[in-house]
Amino acid sequence: MAYYTAKQLSEILQEHDEGMNLRTVRYYTQIGLVPPLELVGNKRVYTVSHLDYFRAIRTLSKAGESLQVIQEKLGTMPIEEIRKIGELMPFYQPNNDHETVKVNDDVLITLSPRISVEIKERVINSVAQILKGGSTE
Repeated sequence: MAYYTAKQLSEILQEHDEGMNLRTVRYYTQIGLVPPLELVGNKRVYTVSHLDYFRAIRTLSKAGESLQVIQEKLGTMPIEEIRKIGELMPFYQPNNDHETVKVNDDVLITLSPRISVEIKERVINSVAQILKGGSTE
């Protein structure tokens, strides 16, 4: 199992999100957004699971969730679900060219700029129709 110091963890996270600096890692740890650190020998260290938590926290934060709501959500989720949320982090990065469209309060669609305007409209309209309980045909 891989173990990390707070500095090492923040450097890994900063590769994809400049907002995840050492201060943020320590703050999220201090307020209990992540599980307690592992004890290895006489040192407390972060693990890959902590990395998953931090990625999920940033993803949910960028999606507009408050830290309190994030803490409540993550506190009841299995690590596999937390990992899946963290894998979505690239979609919330401001430097990507993708467009995210809010269909309703529960559904966001992120589309590549390579998709034509016509197809984009068809996708959005189809999803909206499905959500209303109708057919797309």
